[in-house]
Amino acid sequence: MIALLLVPLVLPFALPPLARRVVDRVRPEAALWVLTSASVALAVGVVACLGVLLLPVALSVPVVADLAHLIQPLEAGPTTLVMAVSVFAGGALAVTCITAVRRTLSEVRRLRAAHVDIAGLPDAGGLCVVDDTHPDAYALPGGRRSPSRVVVTTGMLRALTPDEREVLLAHERAHLAGRHHLFLAAAQLAGWCHPALAAVAPHVSFAAERAADEAAALATGDRTLAATAVGHAALATTRPRAVLPSIAPSAVTGPVPARVKALLAHAPARRLAPVLLAFVVLIGLAGASALAGAASVHRGVEIAQGELPRH
Repeated sequence: MIALLLVPLVLPFALPPLARRVVDRVRPEAALWVLTSASVALAVGVVACLGVLLLPVALSVPVVADLAHLIQPLEAGPTTLVMAVSVFAGGALAVTCITAVRRTLSEVRRLRAAHVDIAGLPDAGGLCVVDDTHPDAYALPGGRRSPSRVVVTTGMLRALTPDEREVLLAHERAHLAGRHHLFLAAAQLAGWCHPALAAVAPHVSFAAERAADEAAALATGDRTLAATAVGHAALATTRPRAVLPSIAPSAVTGPVPARVKALLAHAPARRLAPVLLAFVVLIGLAGASALAGAASVHRGVEIAQGELPRH
């Protein structure tokens, strides 16, 4: 049982190398969906396995055992090993939950503060211009009472030519239209569940930026202009961004040289079938192992409850 439930905790380490290949070889929109879906699926498997692994130590407590109607100890393997792994799982699960709650609350506070900062400014078709000499631009997702907006400073508008401004605005609008903040949020949440999945989150962010770059290039019909606009916007940004929610993507986010290089090349091909096969195998192994381990624990509980004979 222990070995089966440990497999889904190890498999996420195979995702970062795959993610690097995906963002280089697959169309950005497809890469965004595949990487985010895989991260979330593996994160669910990790949390589920940690929860099941916690059962042996939890059921060793008399009060909990009485609630589960156990009439004899739960046997899931060598006692020392099972208890050690179970204690580790409990600690990891507690850290994951605390981290997720704290960081989620922090992101919500930052999102609200960002909306408060621009609440009184004019809104022209979803575009909000902030009077600030510091060049910056980002796509601010909406909330319950606040609409989504493209926020750009006067410093950024002055730093770009009129054609480059069109690219910049098309890029940020593509983020909002594609609801990229949801992908970024899901990847972040998955990263809080496992360190290997945290290494995948930057690749999800890069895929979102590349998807917006391609949308801007398509909207303007000029890939070279799009590459120039991205490069000039990054060069104009001379100081760190203000404290904003990490789900508010910006035109200068991620490895800008790699984005410029991709725009100066031909539009990426799909090449989706091999990628999907690799991810289906990875997620399938994690899911099958988790289900088999959970079934084994469930059988052990039934035996401990006296519902099944002990072999």
